[in-house]
Amino acid sequence: MHRKPPPQSSHHVGSNLWLHRFSVLVAASTLVLIFVGGLVTSTDSGLAVPDWPLSYGQFFPRMVGGILFEHGHRMVAATVGVLIVILAIWLWRREPRKWVRRLGGLAVLAVICQAALGGITVLLLLPPAVSVSHAALAEIVLCLTVSIALVTSRSWQEASPHIEEVGSPSLRTLTTATTVIVYLQILLGALMRHTASGLAIPDFPLSYGHLIPPFFTRQILVHFAHRVGALVVALFIVWVAARILRRHRSERALRTPAYLLICALMVQIFLGAKTIWSGKGVIPTTLHVAGGAFILATSLFLTLTARRLLLSQSVSQPVTEAHAGAAMEQIE
Repeated sequence: MHRKPPPQSSHHVGSNLWLHRFSVLVAASTLVLIFVGGLVTSTDSGLAVPDWPLSYGQFFPRMVGGILFEHGHRMVAATVGVLIVILAIWLWRREPRKWVRRLGGLAVLAVICQAALGGITVLLLLPPAVSVSHAALAEIVLCLTVSIALVTSRSWQEASPHIEEVGSPSLRTLTTATTVIVYLQILLGALMRHTASGLAIPDFPLSYGHLIPPFFTRQILVHFAHRVGALVVALFIVWVAARILRRHRSERALRTPAYLLICALMVQIFLGAKTIWSGKGVIPTTLHVAGGAFILATSLFLTLTARRLLLSQSVSQPVTEAHAGAAMEQIE
């Protein structure tokens, strides 16, 4: 039996508001970190600093050439790491929901592992498996910070399931599948970048003048798989957006991220094309990396929001906060 929580004082409400604002800052900073990390790869600066955790034995080496990008990435990563630790401590002290506090703990653990992977990547001279793992974990850190920013918002805490779901597959299933597919596509992109396959197919939208490459090498296969993955992602995003705009247009919490996903998808397709046309120009290539992370974050936001607002087809009564926590697989 769940006890009704006592009314919140104005001080507690204000504290939660600042906690939410700080969590939004942390999530945005994590996205910036992914962009800065993309700059390291785009400029081939991954080994500009050959040692770790210091840089040429110093905390602040001379910031020239590739050192600017590699050491700058380390400084931004350290800053984001500190922010995530502060967020986790703040959650532990002020957040009453145990599953939300655990999200903060997971974010700290993930960022520690991410730092270790970054060091291993440098010390082992950028092995593709470790580099791709480093990129994959960066997206997980982003997902954790975005989740915390969402569930600490007043709109999340005040909302309750009230939208009747119809159709198959359910919107819950569809949004979840879209988020998973976007993440897998990002992994393919990371594999393409870290195996030097970015220009294995030098033309776009065709592949060596054909819809399907007339021949395959390992790098061409990786590159073409990423293009096919982009098509699958686009189909799922359009499917999700169409479902929401057709059946839940009046629900702003669903409508706004759906529009945002469509806009981000169009920009991302252009950036992917521009990456090829520019011969992997630094700016379009790096923006393409950050764009993938932004789409993942938006898709996750939409997935969690849908799970929060949609009534289960098998349950006719509203779901409690504990059930919402369970939907995120963080059962109190």
